[in-house]
Amino acid sequence: MASFVVENRVWQKDELLPRDALRALQFQRLQELLRRVVRVPFYRGALAKAAVAPEDVRTLDDLRRLPLTTKADFRENYPLGLLAVPREKVARIHGSSGTTGKPTFVAYTAQDRETWADLCARFLVAGGLRQGHTVHICFGYGLFTGGFGLHYGVEKAGATVVPAGSGNTQRQVMLIRDLQADVLVCTPSYALNIAEVAAEAGIEPRKLGLKFGHFGAEPWTEDMRVKIEGQLGLLAFDNYGLSEVVGPGVSGECAVRDGMHVQEDHFLVECLDPDSLEPVPPGEQGELVFTTLTKQAMPVIRFRTRDITRLYREECPCGRPLCRMERVSGRTDDMLIIRGINVFPSQIEAILLGIEGTQPHYQIVVDRRGSMDDMEVQVEVQDSIFSDKVKELEAFERKVRSKIESVLGLTVRVKLLEPGSIERSMGKAKRVIDQRKK
Repeated sequence: MASFVVENRVWQKDELLPRDALRALQFQRLQELLRRVVRVPFYRGALAKAAVAPEDVRTLDDLRRLPLTTKADFRENYPLGLLAVPREKVARIHGSSGTTGKPTFVAYTAQDRETWADLCARFLVAGGLRQGHTVHICFGYGLFTGGFGLHYGVEKAGATVVPAGSGNTQRQVMLIRDLQADVLVCTPSYALNIAEVAAEAGIEPRKLGLKFGHFGAEPWTEDMRVKIEGQLGLLAFDNYGLSEVVGPGVSGECAVRDGMHVQEDHFLVECLDPDSLEPVPPGEQGELVFTTLTKQAMPVIRFRTRDITRLYREECPCGRPLCRMERVSGRTDDMLIIRGINVFPSQIEAILLGIEGTQPHYQIVVDRRGSMDDMEVQVEVQDSIFSDKVKELEAFERKVRSKIESVLGLTVRVKLLEPGSIERSMGKAKRVIDQRKK
């Protein structure tokens, strides 16, 4: 039986609803949702095209009859064409960056904002947060949902917030140390950057006093968790969210840390084959699709996240009947196709972090040589590697290349870099440079 890494605590009683009661609540909320979305011209048209009326949905299984929503639908209805409430009911507008230069906007009513705070408080409390803790948040505070969502959750749980924002890592280290932060909130790659900058300043990262870390906004591996915990001396918890659905708060780890519980009383979740759009069996990899059950301002039906993961419905030792999702391994739109083989950056990360001597900083550079795709993996290695003889350096490079090729089934090139060579990101790490698109 799995053990708890922290005291097993629950923020709201609805997290413990028996499965039958949960499904009844989901169906009630789905019916209410459909009555709301018919006010939105886009959904009214989409439902008509699918030949489905709200009254045709008689069970949760009828969800599959409803149309899918994509990020393109948000762009085509820019800026607020998917709004389901009068404009005067909107209390907050956030957004995510778009490829066209225009953000994808999402809106919240005052009630949406309260719900969002509770959803974030759920995974924070499950992951060790208590009243009296000081939480250092170094997500950006702007249109990006991460900073504000976690901020609301921390306040809801009764802890202290330090809204440090992003950037200026030396200052972040100073604030964490001087204000005696207990909890760190940021991307996993930035947590490693904080540890690195602290060490360069002569501060032992483990002595910063951090107890817990809540990390999200980018894919990361279990090996990355081990690295973060080893360098910062904290317990690291994963959480998941996306702007179009609510922001952070869609799912998060409990005290068992064996998958992230999806907040199913607020979101219907599906895992579909991204090509056929048919459901995959529990435990098999597929694309996450979410329907928001309680969001008022801008609800979404069957939103295609492009995120690839697995869902598990076995009972969790923590007592929550909510299904669990595995850590996101990649995105269908981030997936690289190299000479006909699908490659996710997370695969490369898992391989590199399993090789002693490598650093958790890497980039994948893809180009085309003639008619053939070419992939180079650039990875920072420890100083001691560069102090060895040339033959030993070449042997290490061959070792890294061999491990990557054995997993991917692809011929790749490997470039070893000195520590600090790859530019550090203040937010999501840039892992892929695809020159083929230029």
